[in-house]
Amino acid sequence: MPELPEVEVVRRGLASWVRGRTITGVEVVDPRSVRRHAPGPADLVANLEGAVVADVVRRGKFLWLPLLESAPSPAGAASGADDVVVPPFALMAHLGMSGQLLMEDSVLPDEKHLKVRFTLSPAVDASGVAMPDELRFVDQRIFGGVFLTDLVPTPDGAPGGLSETGLPLVAAEAAHIARDPLDPAFSFDEFYRRLRLRKTGIKRALLDQGLISGVGNIYADESLWAARMHFARATDTMRRAEALRLVEAARDVMTRALAAGGTSFDSLYVNVNGASGYFSRSLNAYGHEGLPCPRCEELGLHTLIRRDSFMNRSSYSCPVCQPRPRNGRW
Repeated sequence: MPELPEVEVVRRGLASWVRGRTITGVEVVDPRSVRRHAPGPADLVANLEGAVVADVVRRGKFLWLPLLESAPSPAGAASGADDVVVPPFALMAHLGMSGQLLMEDSVLPDEKHLKVRFTLSPAVDASGVAMPDELRFVDQRIFGGVFLTDLVPTPDGAPGGLSETGLPLVAAEAAHIARDPLDPAFSFDEFYRRLRLRKTGIKRALLDQGLISGVGNIYADESLWAARMHFARATDTMRRAEALRLVEAARDVMTRALAAGGTSFDSLYVNVNGASGYFSRSLNAYGHEGLPCPRCEELGLHTLIRRDSFMNRSSYSCPVCQPRPRNGRW
């Protein structure tokens, strides 16, 4: 499943390609990909055609496009009106295991697993080159999908997530999701307060999207390795400095992954223009069972990364850098 940096790569790509453009047509090729829109495909199409993409927003791994029912009035802009036009609803995109959002020219052949096609109004980039006129949702495994959702005010009055406009609105389906380490509105104090109330292991806490969002299995292992912390470290006895070191490690790992385009282990996952990420080449622990720990190797030690079963998946760590805690919570 795509992790936070991959979804942020998609968000940034979409923001540059679709923001401000009108959806002039919608074709639902496979109704299974709009099954989360309860009123059905015809209602989805009717609500989307003529809508204007106001922004592209991400919170954790959730991605949505706030929509205006029509383009803002040029007369209003010319008169110097300061009123912000508030998008009433949004198109939610759930990428699932293999969902892709691809910008393509309409003359190009359809992808084998094309599910939904959005036709966009003409637009040019900063160089005056025409932008692709279609946004395509492609999904081989059909775990993802698109649907309409209401936008609700954020409880803290901060932006709903990373976006271009910073409006304090969040998709209703993502309102329960905590902020992620890359979100400027992320509060370490609030995270630490809630962390100490839990009686669990730190990796379980990192994977709790209601506590801190966007940290999946890969980046949890990489962040714990960078912070020299075992995945079973008890949260209720964690010192503030330890928690801060871990959050800063997670932020650093995700920032570097974002610069590289994400991990992209799965060949099905690509960003908005079809380019895969390369951060998987820079991983230190995840998937490296039996390989030397890079940090120990620099110190002249020959320590091998170990794999432990964890929540029906795997957890990778260094037995020297990340020693098992005496009173761990497994």
